[in-house]
Amino acid sequence: MVSLIARMTSSTASTTTPLRHAFERRVEDVKPLKSDINALILDYLTTEGYPSAAAKFSKEANLRPQQEEESVRARQTIQHSIHLGSIQEAIDALNDLEPQVLDSNPSLHFALLRLQLVELIRKCNNTPGGDITPALTFATQQLAPRAPTNPEFLEDLERTMALLVFPPDNLEPQLAALLDPDLRREVADRVNKAILSCQNQKRDAAIRNLVRLRAWAENSARDAKKDLPAHIDLGLDADNHQENGLEPMIT
Repeated sequence: MVSLIARMTSSTASTTTPLRHAFERRVEDVKPLKSDINALILDYLTTEGYPSAAAKFSKEANLRPQQEEESVRARQTIQHSIHLGSIQEAIDALNDLEPQVLDSNPSLHFALLRLQLVELIRKCNNTPGGDITPALTFATQQLAPRAPTNPEFLEDLERTMALLVFPPDNLEPQLAALLDPDLRREVADRVNKAILSCQNQKRDAAIRNLVRLRAWAENSARDAKKDLPAHIDLGLDADNHQENGLEPMIT
């Protein structure tokens, strides 16, 4: 009787517990070194601009800091200013830190100035009876002379100026995107990468490249009809907000 109950229990369990895919069992057999994981974490915190967290983690993990804390903090300050919409403050800080960045990158300089125009228009829209003169003056003095040098600059300027024509609560998706915080994050990320490049540092955190490589490997395996689970969880939550407003790690 006991053996019969045991067999019945085993049979019930087998029908209620789904069989695990062989790929998932193989993944569990791979045990990454803790030192490698710690190095990836420190690299991410340093590259993305988390000075306090990077300094604390390097001490706890007994790892040598990858950059001076002051350098990481300077990049964080510039990004934070952009996230807040304080573009002129960010430009001034960038010129103090690495003046050659904007001199050698007209596209980035234009993107910052265009974002500054967006912030002026946003302020005008948010103020009852707001005066559009500051936005028009800024566009005329800072952006108009640069627009003819590049067709994309001219198109971006024209699209941005359209924000002054249409009501802010009834914008087409292309125009509404200019007022979305994502534009601030996009420009801030470009500035961060430009600073890192100027300082002869790698532009992307290593884990970003690993995520891209992992996605490529999965796509290649599926194209080759390899036996894989229907869904493979990456293990990274892209919906979490970052402490300094940076975009999710998955790109």
